[in-house]
Amino acid sequence: MGSRIIYGPIISRRLGRSLGIDVIKKGDFRKNCNFDCVYCQLGHVDWKISDPSEVADPVTTEEVVDGLTNYHRKVDDLDYITFSGTCEPTLNLQLGDMIDRIREISDIPICVITNSSLVSREDVRKNLSKADLVVATLVSGNEDTFRAINRPVEGIELQDIIEGLRELQKMNGAKVSIEVMLLDSNNDYPVNSSDEEVGKLIGVLRYIDPDEIEVLTISRPPAESFIVPVPEARLKEIAKRFDEELGRERVRLVLKGLKRKRSNIKHENLKEEVYDLILRRPCTFEQVVQSLDIDKEELTPVIDGLVGEQKITEILSENGTYYRPT
Repeated sequence: MGSRIIYGPIISRRLGRSLGIDVIKKGDFRKNCNFDCVYCQLGHVDWKISDPSEVADPVTTEEVVDGLTNYHRKVDDLDYITFSGTCEPTLNLQLGDMIDRIREISDIPICVITNSSLVSREDVRKNLSKADLVVATLVSGNEDTFRAINRPVEGIELQDIIEGLRELQKMNGAKVSIEVMLLDSNNDYPVNSSDEEVGKLIGVLRYIDPDEIEVLTISRPPAESFIVPVPEARLKEIAKRFDEELGRERVRLVLKGLKRKRSNIKHENLKEEVYDLILRRPCTFEQVVQSLDIDKEELTPVIDGLVGEQKITEILSENGTYYRPT
């Protein structure tokens, strides 16, 4: 089953109702990235891309414009158009041109969700600065912890990321929000929720000086089973420390999913739409219902069919049963 460039909308804890754009085609790999994060909701990376030049079949600007223009569902309450999906969007160097062209046909705010891996590049920062919002991940201020959690391709260094984020923040462009994904483990694997790690993160964030800092933990099944969410009490404790050190006005604690009033969405191929959503964002049954505005009775045979065809699989977690692409 193929997948479209445009997918969703999805209900996001951070962005409300967001229509997704995936700017690297699936090709021979289920997931394209230059990180292999232990917490990734999409599982492991089969092959890590080290440079934009290695992207075999990047989505073009015209494909994005055509996809949005001809998108067959009417969603009347979108909060964002978001570049995300199965890839790291900054690996596509046409990103800035895509944002410019989207602004010609839509006044919906544009967000780019990035793992921050390429922000040391001036061309990537220029592309990102054209968005309304950049949500950039930073998991640690320590090189060893960064490498253990993000497992980057060779050549990516934490200090380059830190300096790149600082330069991005200085540019006259997008609002910069740093996502701090806090993790715990059920063994001795290096994670970032200790007092020492939090202190180092605070120092680095003070240096970058972003507009917003999002403190959260995993809610979907991670790539590694030994990675577990940080308990809510500890998460609040860390967020309070961030408040005190970095300013309450820009620290946001993200705890639970956002429930939204349902929209009017016209479906043409429900099976493809459900698969496209789960391909980019593992979901529970109820999350698919909410995101795509589907009746439960209508969704059940679609999910059963995709499971039967081995397109998706069930993953059990403490937050419920999630569906993830196989």
